[in-house]
Amino acid sequence: MSIINDLFAPSDNPKSIGAKFRARRLKKFEKLFFRNFNPEKPIQILDVGGTDYFWKSSQVPNIPGVTITLLNLHLEKTSHPHIRSQVGDATAMPEFEDKKFDLVFSNSVIEHVYTFENQRKMAEEIRRVGKRHFIQTPNKYFPVEAHYAIPFAQYLPKGLLLFFLTQTRISRMTKWQKADAQQYLDEIRLLNEKEMKCLFPGSKILREKTLGMTKSLTAHNLR
Repeated sequence: MSIINDLFAPSDNPKSIGAKFRARRLKKFEKLFFRNFNPEKPIQILDVGGTDYFWKSSQVPNIPGVTITLLNLHLEKTSHPHIRSQVGDATAMPEFEDKKFDLVFSNSVIEHVYTFENQRKMAEEIRRVGKRHFIQTPNKYFPVEAHYAIPFAQYLPKGLLLFFLTQTRISRMTKWQKADAQQYLDEIRLLNEKEMKCLFPGSKILREKTLGMTKSLTAHNLR
């Protein structure tokens, strides 16, 4: 049972399926990163909604001259000398001047800002403050909803999904606390490829595939 629990745990569990997808995504990002940036020059990266933990398996923070700023609604703990943390709002970043950052990175965050209008604001700010960007989100049409690990959960009435989350163990082999489940139901708005192209015009869309289907979408303007 513990093996099953690990497999379907959130992606911060290194044994989970989500962590394996994230590791594969990080390798793809690093390949693009080293094609586009000269590691001998200072590089400023903004990670919107990021964590110190995400970068632990990456070689990017260890490059001399690289500085990664984590931007969250709360102050994230950091343990790497090249990673700093700052409180801020992804949909409004007046504290940053235009093109402040060489790269804006964000992993599975833009679907958490409640409305398409907020997603548009976040995308506009990312494009304003960053010279380049790499923005990933789960694909709305992938059969298994990424946040709950429940097939077709995105099509269920929210009241029914709340029941499944809080009264059964169908989601990740555990029962959710009602407040946590309701928060997710309120804030998550999944995006499709057409919407990602609308939010990040001119960007390339990287399709992360599994079993021949697109699991997640990444909009980037890296070469």
